[in-house]
Amino acid sequence: MLSIIEFQRYNRHIVLPELGVEGQIKLKNAKVMVIGAGGLGCPVLQYLAAAGVGNIGIVDFDVVSISNLQRQILYSETQIGKKKALCAAEAIAKINPLVNVQTFDVRITNKNALDLLSDYDIVVDGTDNFTTRYIINDACYLLKKPLVFGAIFKFEGQVTVFNLTPESPTYRSIYPVAPQPGTVPNCSEIGVIGILPGIIGCIQASEVIKVITGIGQPLDGRIFYYDNLDQSVFTIDIRGGSENTSKIQPTENEFFKYDYNFNCEIDSGYEIKSITATDFNLNYTAYRIVDIRELYEQPKLQIPSVEQMPLSTFNVGSFVQTDQPVIVLCQKGIRSKNLIIKLLSLHPTLDVYNLEGGIESLS
Repeated sequence: MLSIIEFQRYNRHIVLPELGVEGQIKLKNAKVMVIGAGGLGCPVLQYLAAAGVGNIGIVDFDVVSISNLQRQILYSETQIGKKKALCAAEAIAKINPLVNVQTFDVRITNKNALDLLSDYDIVVDGTDNFTTRYIINDACYLLKKPLVFGAIFKFEGQVTVFNLTPESPTYRSIYPVAPQPGTVPNCSEIGVIGILPGIIGCIQASEVIKVITGIGQPLDGRIFYYDNLDQSVFTIDIRGGSENTSKIQPTENEFFKYDYNFNCEIDSGYEIKSITATDFNLNYTAYRIVDIRELYEQPKLQIPSVEQMPLSTFNVGSFVQTDQPVIVLCQKGIRSKNLIIKLLSLHPTLDVYNLEGGIESLS
């Protein structure tokens, strides 16, 4: 049933013959998990909340940074350094206080994915890396959950619905395994036009509503492509790839044992040495620690001798070598790795290490 307030709030939905009261009740009773409260997740969360999806889960362990504000429109400068999941939940409460929101401040892995997703009807993938995409895809397949997938790259985006029926394609129907190392550029270096995730995220939200209510034709077995530079759109049929889905998808036992630590970035030609969080915590005093995060980034590293050298002002040519081996670190271990490549190109004898997983791995 709908309350008087709900009839008033969702009036423009209810007067649609294709949706009506029955469709709005379906939205109210639905449970949708959104993984990633970033560029794609922000518009998805906004429009699902406004549409009256009654129960929304948010998985995101990241914090708001100033570089997010160009495209992640749920957040403001006052929230820099705060947890995205909590900030997103606060924004949803202002958009629609009738929505029940549950937040999960964790990184999704093959160890926790089944537990996280089991109580939800539909999953939305708003992430930006292959490791998480394969984990989400495989978990949804095992749980028989529809997966609304979105991806963006520079000026282009795509959306599809995986696993809607037993005959539907999955992510592995298109990409059975992750790309080989050295074949995929790093998205933090490539960039993305700010409006693009808003457009693609809105289409993802639309697909969620269609799946919940049964209206229209979801992008099941079809990928929607959008090019922002010339405003062209087209769809590609991918149903042919679903025939062998059961053969390429891991079983539950295989899922828990599978190594999802993919490295698909372009090969630099340099051997990048790395140090784990455990070794760092035990031995950091033997190293020269260089933190290349911007000064506003959190959390601050509680090491007295750390050198703050923000990447935005870092001069590779002026970097002074010392007798100590160097550990370069950033938030996730991506920017630091890219900087190490540049350092080695000018200082080939430099004894330098990358902190695996960045500062996030230390928590």
